[in-house]
Amino acid sequence: MNALPPIVISASRRTDIPSFYMPWLMMRLEQGFVGTVNPYNRRLKKVLATPEAVHSIVFWSKNYGPFLKGGYGEKLQAKGYRLFFHFTVNSYPNPLESGVPELAQRLWQAKALCRRFGPETVTWRFDPILFYRRDAEKKIRHHVEDFNAIAGQMAANGIRRCITSFADPYQKVERRMAKAGLTLVEPGGDQQRRILTRMAERLKTLNVKLAVCCEKALLDQMDRQAEVSPAACIDHALLQMLFGGDISFKRDTGQRQKAGCRCHEAVDIGDYTAHPCYHHCLYCYANPVQVDDTTKRRIAS
Repeated sequence: MNALPPIVISASRRTDIPSFYMPWLMMRLEQGFVGTVNPYNRRLKKVLATPEAVHSIVFWSKNYGPFLKGGYGEKLQAKGYRLFFHFTVNSYPNPLESGVPELAQRLWQAKALCRRFGPETVTWRFDPILFYRRDAEKKIRHHVEDFNAIAGQMAANGIRRCITSFADPYQKVERRMAKAGLTLVEPGGDQQRRILTRMAERLKTLNVKLAVCCEKALLDQMDRQAEVSPAACIDHALLQMLFGGDISFKRDTGQRQKAGCRCHEAVDIGDYTAHPCYHHCLYCYANPVQVDDTTKRRIAS
């Protein structure tokens, strides 16, 4: 028996494992452990990952097509793993999300996830909300106008949770967008609050709850009547309610707690460098760390 409560595996904030790296993950789980790399000091840590040692696996993806086609979820469940899914479904055009499938495909994937694993195990992420302008025009563009239609389809699948946030103006993001002829535009606080209020009102009619990720300052200024809450993307209370079992309720100190992150502790697997994401989203915060070929092979193998 394990002396400590089972862990939660986050797969992953660092790359899109369901879309690109399920064979790697299946091999690791078959061996009974996974490796996680500290992105700052590059130290590799091996973590016991047998079904008995893992409370649940939380997947994050923008494309569950390969995951569904490969039947990986069913294979993991047959081994005794319990699964939860974050599914980011935006409606950005090229070049903002040049490697993501068409919206219609992703909406079908959301329906398939809910049918196979239950809608209670799926959280829809409309994330991030991004305002931008093409260099040759003054018009400010965004995708908020598509929210209502997507929300209706997600709710029809039985999904009852939506998480959102506003894009952060990291310099690397602004440089990336500038190369594509785009400029990131930051909406003011009043506009952000109006957007969240309208989103929450729409979702309330659909029996869906809205939460925001790492937007504490914005939430502190929201009208108390607006039904918007801070997000815990890795929510052990929810995971325990869904799957039962013993689980720790420690907060994840590695996340942005000062910004309002309420995630509980999880083991984030995958690596920015050894497992590059091919969605090519211009607004992505990831910043790959250069490592030598030997370390790359050690992480990926």
